[in-house]
Amino acid sequence: MSAANFLLALALAMDAFAVAIAVGMRLDRVTPRHVFRLSFHFGLFQAVMPIIGWLAGLSIRGLIERWGHWVAFGLLAFVGMKMIRESLSPDAGVNAKRNDPTRGPTLLMLSLATSIDALAVGLSLSLLGVSIWIPAAVIGVVCLCMTAFGMHIGSKAANISSLGRHAGVAGGLVLLGIGLKILWEHDVFSFLRGFNASLN
Repeated sequence: MSAANFLLALALAMDAFAVAIAVGMRLDRVTPRHVFRLSFHFGLFQAVMPIIGWLAGLSIRGLIERWGHWVAFGLLAFVGMKMIRESLSPDAGVNAKRNDPTRGPTLLMLSLATSIDALAVGLSLSLLGVSIWIPAAVIGVVCLCMTAFGMHIGSKAANISSLGRHAGVAGGLVLLGIGLKILWEHDVFSFLRGFNASLN
């Protein structure tokens, strides 16, 4: 494994790591089964998406550049708002058990949202003529490990007495923050710089 592959995988895993912290904060108790489900799916999506991008090549470049960041933001915002709403509801304890982010549609949405950048990376490697197989494997394994680590941190943070029952709100805000960061990285808020410059 080259240092370049590892650093690329680490960079791609950062969003998954942050989302895993949010999920760990959301759950009442993080079990090995929770960790396995989230880590496996995040790692799998992170490994498969660059392969899809690499195989598709130029045919999906325009779609990724135009809509990828909006899809990621929409999915993260949807799950984040759902977490916040459920945490603030009177039956928050019941909802926490019913709506496990490591299951069903929520798991699928989070896996997709955190792996769209990997799709673009696969496309870039295709344009450079670089083989995708080793980078994809490294990306998947690193993401799996970072996700498990993030869930551990999130579960510890949720136990801090100052967070208490609002851990789900904090987790939802983390997801919204990640979504906004993705938009910022894709220059969606560039108009703010122009507005700020006009004021000065």
